[in-house]
Amino acid sequence: MGTQRNIAAQIIEQKGDYILALKGNQGNLHQKVVAFFEQAQLKNWEGIDYSYSQKTETGHHRIEHRQVWVVGLDQLPELSEAKKWKGLASIVMVKGERQLWNKKTTEVCFYITSLAADAVILAEAIRAHWGVENSLHWVLDVTFKEDSSRIRQGHGPENRGLIRRLCINLLKREPSKKSIAMKRYLAAMDNNYAFKVLSLAS
Repeated sequence: MGTQRNIAAQIIEQKGDYILALKGNQGNLHQKVVAFFEQAQLKNWEGIDYSYSQKTETGHHRIEHRQVWVVGLDQLPELSEAKKWKGLASIVMVKGERQLWNKKTTEVCFYITSLAADAVILAEAIRAHWGVENSLHWVLDVTFKEDSSRIRQGHGPENRGLIRRLCINLLKREPSKKSIAMKRYLAAMDNNYAFKVLSLAS
């Protein structure tokens, strides 16, 4: 949802940089980026100037190995869609392999960015973003049971999702050291505490 040309343009106009996930709903741009990386790997990156980084991390009974390839836009002369994205400078492929005690999973993701082709910097930025996303999704699923929601019609899912995220932001602002789950429980049981949390929105 965040990968939109107007968002990229606004970021650049405000002197920022972007790293935006590239998925199938981006049509030709996604297809051409995927095809480029597939061909580059088949040809063993012959004649292509690229930046590469890899890192392995262990913890929580799992091993994660991530590889990052970054290619500057000047290596893709046929990517006409790039002109539609203000400031676009590089494309990125991230391959993540996760080994749990009983299974192994592999995920490949693609990104477009206004940053130069530096795999080390981009790997750290993407990893940091994943940490934020994973933390938020865990709270939404475990504490707010989002994945179990039966709301399906109209704008219901979007509206409820917005309310859940608003609740999480307010509960995080409440300065006590209690968990999000405990704060949520207290807000349900104690009107005074609920009003205190709600007042943090101002």
